[in-house]
Amino acid sequence: MTPPQDPNRVAIFDTTLRDGEQSPGISLNTSEKLEIAQQLARLGVEVIEAGFPITSPGDFEAVQAIARAVHGPVITALARTHVADIDAAFEAVRDAERPRIHTFISTSDIHIVHQLQTTREDVKGQARAAVAHARGYVEDVEFSPMDATRAELEFTAEVCQIAIDEGATTINIPDTVGYAMPHEFAAYLERLRELIGDLADVVLSVHCHDDLGLAVANSFAGVRAGARQVECAVNGIGERAGNASLEEIVMLLRTRGADLAGLNTSIETRELARTSRLVSRLTGYVVQPNKAIVGRNAFAHESGIHQDGVLKEPTTYEIMDARSVGLEANSIVLGKHSGRHALRQALEQLGYSIDGSALSTAFKRFKEIADRKKQVTAMDLEALVTDELREEIAAYTLEWFDVEASSRRPPHATVGVRTPAGDEVIGAFTGDGPIDAVFRAVNAATGLEGRLREFRVDAVTGGQDALGETSVVLELDGVSASGQGVSTDIIEAAGRAYVRALSNAVRRAAALKQDGTQGEASEEPAERAPVSAP
Repeated sequence: MTPPQDPNRVAIFDTTLRDGEQSPGISLNTSEKLEIAQQLARLGVEVIEAGFPITSPGDFEAVQAIARAVHGPVITALARTHVADIDAAFEAVRDAERPRIHTFISTSDIHIVHQLQTTREDVKGQARAAVAHARGYVEDVEFSPMDATRAELEFTAEVCQIAIDEGATTINIPDTVGYAMPHEFAAYLERLRELIGDLADVVLSVHCHDDLGLAVANSFAGVRAGARQVECAVNGIGERAGNASLEEIVMLLRTRGADLAGLNTSIETRELARTSRLVSRLTGYVVQPNKAIVGRNAFAHESGIHQDGVLKEPTTYEIMDARSVGLEANSIVLGKHSGRHALRQALEQLGYSIDGSALSTAFKRFKEIADRKKQVTAMDLEALVTDELREEIAAYTLEWFDVEASSRRPPHATVGVRTPAGDEVIGAFTGDGPIDAVFRAVNAATGLEGRLREFRVDAVTGGQDALGETSVVLELDGVSASGQGVSTDIIEAAGRAYVRALSNAVRRAAALKQDGTQGEASEEPAERAPVSAP
């Protein structure tokens, strides 16, 4: 990737599917990752970091599927400086219209000594060999000196110069542990540009973490200091406290970038809210109400003084228009008498193109919900479609449930669960409440001892007849996984979420077992990827 022709254009590099998925409890399958990637393309991101292919066969498959199906953005895969990593990354992205390999190695002494257990000279050698190897595959190579902000600047500059000499087209500076402050980060980049004359010939990128709540501030300081690519994630998800929030840095650049530095992006901001909701539903990570830009309170006014001012003139208390980020999408679109054609048309307006049996399934589910709700909104439809996509790939599905609840005796639940083999198994149990009883009954039916770790209920929209969206995180044989469910009946939504979490845990355990078996047979067992990366 060569520097953008517009010197004020900031490329948005999305790492939701790589760094974001490293958040605890998130377990996306290939279908879900592909759906997010397609939405990111509609959003207009320049680069999608689709995953870390060497980590597992599942991650490789997902990156490869995205590379083959998603058009427009650069598709990149992460790789350590090992030959096997880079080979896997290339095989995963080779079919993309615009493939990139992103390789990294630490330059901080704390990582070199304690994690890599090597020397600075070895780090330089690995960086040189890795970039050269990657450049032999693709023209677009990104290099990151991990933990750069805690590393000696001069050494980091030397390693980056080596990467440029070997053909790197993007140099990314990560604040891997969120340690830097904005003025320090800007000064670091300015000094780096002084030390590396060739840095002007490549794209300078930043990747900031939010451990001290400064990821967006540091990213903005970076672009003001000359960076023209920002690595970020939808809803700010990622390792530990997360990454720079994509929607926040984009709207910061849109709202203040022109005033301060003439900066801009190519993001279609009206897709921001929809992208946020999709990622939240598929990952199970809720967006807090007061979240900037996409939280449900972001454009709400409770104070009488604020309400009075906004009614008279919106700009008295609003620096952005809710429509600019797509937050007006909760308008009513369908009613209980709407037909199949109206549903398909509404879904197409939301970016979903379905037909045939998929449309029939969606229509049946829509009618069930429409009989319970007076009005079905765009957000309801998004939730329903996402819920049906989960159903298609679930290993186990909740067929039915029966709950007896009373304040005089423990609630009792009986459930029917469809197994991967197509059989219906039945289980019954009591619990502390009706939802706990359903969870225990599912365990009894499947013979799986899932242990609940987190349970959350959210309303998709307002009102007494709102759809309820539940999220479950459970542990099965040491493997954590999440699942989500949607229904106007919270018990039904909870049961769906729990069964899907069990399904995801079973799949993850099987994948880890298969990967472990392959690792035992490998001549390079040390090639297992670390938990964290830039």
